[in-house]
Amino acid sequence: MLSLLFICSRKLVSDHGSLRSALHLIPKELYPVLFRAAFLDQKTLVLQDLVQRWPFPVLSLQKLLQGDGRHQQPLQLYERASKLCVQTVILGVMAYLREALAGQKEGRPLRKQRLRLLDMTGTHDGGLEQRPDTMSLWSRTVTLAKSCIDIARRQCREMAQVSKRRKGSNDAALSSAAGSVCVAVRADLFVNSTSYGVLREALQVSARSPLCLQCRDIWAEELSLRSTVGLLELLNPTGLRQIDLRYNNLGLSGLNALLPYMTRFSHLQSLKLPYSNIDVRRLSPAAEEDMQNFASQICQLPALKELNLGSSRLSGRIQQLLGGLRTPLESVELAFCCLLPADLHYLSRSIHVSSLRKLDLSGNNLSGVLLQPFLQLLDKACSSLLCLDVMDCKLRDSTLSALTPALCRCRCLRYLGLLDNPLSGQGIRTLLHSSLHLADLQLVIYPLPLECRPGSADESSPAVIGFVDCDKEAQFKAEVQEALVRAQRTDMVWTADMVTRHPPEYLSL
Repeated sequence: MLSLLFICSRKLVSDHGSLRSALHLIPKELYPVLFRAAFLDQKTLVLQDLVQRWPFPVLSLQKLLQGDGRHQQPLQLYERASKLCVQTVILGVMAYLREALAGQKEGRPLRKQRLRLLDMTGTHDGGLEQRPDTMSLWSRTVTLAKSCIDIARRQCREMAQVSKRRKGSNDAALSSAAGSVCVAVRADLFVNSTSYGVLREALQVSARSPLCLQCRDIWAEELSLRSTVGLLELLNPTGLRQIDLRYNNLGLSGLNALLPYMTRFSHLQSLKLPYSNIDVRRLSPAAEEDMQNFASQICQLPALKELNLGSSRLSGRIQQLLGGLRTPLESVELAFCCLLPADLHYLSRSIHVSSLRKLDLSGNNLSGVLLQPFLQLLDKACSSLLCLDVMDCKLRDSTLSALTPALCRCRCLRYLGLLDNPLSGQGIRTLLHSSLHLADLQLVIYPLPLECRPGSADESSPAVIGFVDCDKEAQFKAEVQEALVRAQRTDMVWTADMVTRHPPEYLSL
């Protein structure tokens, strides 16, 4: 239910002219709720005025749009943030900075600066634009980079003109005036080969720009070693929390060249290196040395809590890679890594097991020789595990039956991913009823039962790829929802759709 204050705020922001004329009379305590109302109704003129006159030192999109508990609106504004509104927020900051720079040019005394930080962190869309009216992380990165470059160039022009008019003026005084107005923008950045140039330029000018771009989490896709190094050298060493490098094809030698540049990030918690073209199965002596060096350099990251080495062939090498870490990892992602029993045996007795909050073993065959080591691992991790992903692990009804008691001991479990496993409807039903007592379980992504795919009526028959009996699918989904309603567990989502439902990020747990 909307609060009376929020309803009144929506009415107020509907009349831009009246609000603008009265903005100087409005108490600053009302700015956050007016901001939310303007964002919800896409009142961009009002939104820009509010940002330009923001009375607090910090403007955090995530905190503002998720509400404060008293004025919580039902829509998740931040998750469906309008592209137009996000652009308007950036324009509002730019308008404030342009006004300040114009005042410097004309010699007007500077007003006390209020806004110091625009925090745009918190979006994890992987760079993909999910809806036409939302702004992808890639687009947001490019927009911020171009804004940073534009305002830096404007400042240079303004200062050059001021310097000409004030011949003989003290250069140090001019530089001090130029640096007296600055807004830091803290953001999560997504970069690929098409956006690399503009982001690199923005980071280069950022230190002397009135709009200072700061990075919290960075995703870099399909970048060369040289480009990746060039980017890392420009990032603030104390502010970076996560590095996600994917599809880089660097191999062990390339990663060894890259890792020394990461040790300067003293607060780096998450390192993701999926699809890095590592294959330990027939290493040459030189490659064996590279492997030892790689394991040694991973241990040089003191704050590391999450490591993703997905889609690398690491058979039998998990102890070598993780055994030297002095502090336990809380998230380990080893999807499609061709794991051996020794790897799971090591994890189950390592320093990491009692701290694991997220574990991804997707793509490893857990139905054969890995089953018993996996059961031991679950038993040791049950007190801390929040997210478990075992997609495409060849789990059948008989395997799931053996796993269910261990899964049900994971009383803190919030997410379970089972997609692409050959399970029957009865196997899924049994798991559903067994898991109803898990009070924290919020999301289960299950595979469509074999019965919904003609040609796969039993576990041993291969599925007919791409063909689904829609009637049986709808009937089964309705049955699952009915079971949740009967059990009064409508707070729990069971779905076969991984397009709109994603595993939670470790850093958001």
